[in-house]
Amino acid sequence: MEEKKVMGYEEKLKELDSQFGDWWKHGFDVPEMTSKLYPYEKMFSPIRINNLTVKNRLVMAPMGNICMAEETGRPNDKMIKYFEERAKGGVGLITSGLIPVSYGIDKSLYELGDLTYFPRIDRSRTVYSGWRDLAAKVHAHGAHFFVQLTPGLGRVGNPQCLVNSLQFPRSSSFNPNWYMKDVPCLRLSDKSLKKIIKNIGQGSADAKGLNLDGVYLHGHEGYLLEQMTNPAFNRRVMGKYADYERFGIDMIKEIRRRVGNDYPIMYRIDLSLMLNATYKEKMKTVSPLKKFKDERTPEETLTYMKHLVEAGVDMFDVDLGCYDNWWLPHPPSSMAPGCYLDIAEIVKKYFLANGIKTNKGLEVPVVAVGKLGYPDLAEKALRDDKCDMVMLGRPLLADPDWCNKAYSGKVMDIRPCIGCQEACINEFVEGGHPQCAVNPRTAYEDEFAQEIPKADKSKKVAVIGGGPAGITAAGVLLQRGHKVDLFEKSNRLGGNLIAGSIAKIKYEIKNYLIFLESMVEKFKKNPNFKLLLGTEGDLEALKQGGYDVIITATGTTPVRPGSIEGINGENVVAAIDLLQNPSLAEGKKNIVVIGGGVVGAETAYWLTYEYDKEVKVVEMDKYIMNHTCTANRGHIIHYLEEAGVELLNCTKLVKIVGNKVVVSQNKHKNVPNPYNTWAPILPENVENPMDLLRKIKDESVERELDADLVVLAMGVRSSNKLFFDCVANNVAPEVYNVGDSFKGAKIFEATRAAYRKARSI
Repeated sequence: MEEKKVMGYEEKLKELDSQFGDWWKHGFDVPEMTSKLYPYEKMFSPIRINNLTVKNRLVMAPMGNICMAEETGRPNDKMIKYFEERAKGGVGLITSGLIPVSYGIDKSLYELGDLTYFPRIDRSRTVYSGWRDLAAKVHAHGAHFFVQLTPGLGRVGNPQCLVNSLQFPRSSSFNPNWYMKDVPCLRLSDKSLKKIIKNIGQGSADAKGLNLDGVYLHGHEGYLLEQMTNPAFNRRVMGKYADYERFGIDMIKEIRRRVGNDYPIMYRIDLSLMLNATYKEKMKTVSPLKKFKDERTPEETLTYMKHLVEAGVDMFDVDLGCYDNWWLPHPPSSMAPGCYLDIAEIVKKYFLANGIKTNKGLEVPVVAVGKLGYPDLAEKALRDDKCDMVMLGRPLLADPDWCNKAYSGKVMDIRPCIGCQEACINEFVEGGHPQCAVNPRTAYEDEFAQEIPKADKSKKVAVIGGGPAGITAAGVLLQRGHKVDLFEKSNRLGGNLIAGSIAKIKYEIKNYLIFLESMVEKFKKNPNFKLLLGTEGDLEALKQGGYDVIITATGTTPVRPGSIEGINGENVVAAIDLLQNPSLAEGKKNIVVIGGGVVGAETAYWLTYEYDKEVKVVEMDKYIMNHTCTANRGHIIHYLEEAGVELLNCTKLVKIVGNKVVVSQNKHKNVPNPYNTWAPILPENVENPMDLLRKIKDESVERELDADLVVLAMGVRSSNKLFFDCVANNVAPEVYNVGDSFKGAKIFEATRAAYRKARSI
C-alpha cells in the first residue's frame, strides 16, 4: 500500500511547546479524581499483543530500578516484592526499568569493583533465579511482565568511568557527555555495535527462558539506542551504521531470530527529540545543542517505526524529548495532564492510514504516556481511540492498588501522585533508590507488610500538626490500635499544602490535599480518633492531656532576615501569604521575588502566567531551583524564560528602599547561565574537575530593581520549639519529632519519617 503522509508535524511540536507553559488556556483540563465515566469498560477490556493476551489496557511504566537489586545485578526481595505489589494491584502489564546488556563495551555502566547499580540479566546464571522468582510472583496475580533491555547509556551515562578506570564513555559519534560536557564520548566501532546486537539477542532469549513475557526496547530519551538511531547523535559517515535506522532494525531481527515469531517485542520511542522546537535559535549558538540540530523529524520517525514493525516489533509507546529537555520525557507536576495524547494519536492514525500491521496480522497497539493517572482521563483517551493502552508510572508508585480501585469505582480512595519526582527520580540521582513521596511503603514492601500490625498495648497519642506528616502518623497509629488526638492550630488541615495548591501548575498538590482531607473524614468514624482544629496544642494542654506519646509535626516557618534594611516594609510579603491572598498583588505590576528555590520560582511562574505580572527573581546561589529534580526545574525555568522573567543568580539582596530593591549581582563570566536547562546540576558530592578552571570571582555590581511588591521566598526553618519544650518538661514518656519540624521542607521526607515512626509505636 502506498504510504500516506500527514503534514504539519513540526508545526504541531512548536504548538505544543508554546502551550506547555500555560496549558490550562489551551484545552487541557485541570483534572480531579472523579469517576464520571465509571464503569471503565474500555480500560478493563483485554488486548492481544502477538500471542499474548493481557487482561486490561493498563501498563506499568518502566522506571529505573536503580540500587534495588544486588550489586551482582540479581533481582532480590526488594525488587521482586516491589513489582509483586503492583501485580496484586491489578495492572495488566508490568515493565521493568532499563536493563543494560553492553557491559565491557559501555564503560559508564560500571562502578568501582566492576559492580553496577542496575539489575542485570546478562551476567551469569547467578542472576537467573531472581528473574524466575519475579515472573512467578507477578504471574500469580494475573499480570504479565516485559523486561526493558537497553544497548547502553552512551552520552547520558555516568562519566565517572573516566576518573575511576581511565575509560571514556562511548556513544554513536563523538558526542559530549550530558553530565559533564567537557568529557567526550568516543565513537563505538561497528564491531562493538555488532557485539551489542548479539547481547540483545541473548538477553531476549534469556528473558524468554526465564518465563518473562516479552522484551521491551529502550529506544527513546537519548540513550544509546536513540543515539544510534537518530541523526542528532549519529553523525557517522562511514560503515553500515551510518544509516541511522540500521542498528535498531538489525537488533529487532536478531531478537526475532533468537526468540521466534510468537514472543512479544515492545519498543519505546519518541516521535521527536523536540530540541529544535524547544530551543529554537539557541540550536545554532549554544554548545552542545548546536551539535544536535539535525534531529530525526516526526516523518522520519514514523517511517522508522514502520520498518521496525516489518522487522518484528509488536507494539510501541511514544513520547517526546530527551535528556537535553528532560522535562519532556519526565513530565513534572507543572506540566499538563495527558500531555502526549495527541502524539499517541498521530502514531495510531499513521498506522491505520497506511495499513501497517504486525507480523501476526494484528493492528499495532500504541501505548499513551504522560500524566494519565486519572481514571476518567485514561478511559476517555481509550474511548476516543487516541491510544490502545495507557501507561502509568508514578501513579502506581503512589498507589499500587490504582487499578483495583478504579475497577471497583473507588476512585476517591486512590492516593494521587504529586509529580514532585523527589523520591522516584531525584532520590536515586542523589545516591538512593526509587521511592515515593506520598507512599512510604514504595520500595519498602520487603520490610513493611501492607497490613499494619496491631500494637501490643494501646496508647494515648497526641499528634501536633495537621499536615502530611501529622495525618500520615495519625492514620498509622489508628491502625495500630492507639487513641489519637490530632491537633491543628488553623481551621483547616493541610499545613503548607494549602498555599502550595493554589497555582494552576500545582493541581496535583491540590488533589493530594483533597485525598488527605478525605482520609481524616474516615478517621472520624473511628471512636479512638479526635480532631482538634483551631487548637495549637500548647505545652500546658499537652501536660493535662495525660498522653503516653507526643508526636510533633509542626512544620516550618518562612525565613525573614531582620538585619536587611526595609525587609519589614509595607510592600514586602511572604510568598506563602501572597499565595493564600492574591489580592495583595492587586495594582502591583513590577514584582521582585527574593529567593529562587522551588517556592520562589513557582511563585514567579504563578504571578507571570496567571496574573500577567512583570517579575524578577533574585537568588544568592549559583543555580535557580538547586536540589530540585532536573525535569521539574527545567520546565519551570524554560517557561519563565519564554515569558521574559529575569532570573538573577549569584545575586544578594542588599536593601529595600520604597519601591526599589537594591541587589548586588555578580557579573563574572563564569557565573552559570540561569536559563540553562540542557545540562544538569551535579550532586554536591560529585566534583567536575573542569570546574576548578571555571572559578567564579567576585565582580559584583549594585543594581536597583523596580518593585511595587517584594515577595520573600528565602527558605524556611523547622518549627521545633514545641518538641524541645515537651522534652525539657517531660510532658509524656515518649516524645518524637517528625516531618518538616525535624528536617527539610519536602513531603517525601515528612511522610517517610511519620510512617516509619508511627509503625514502631
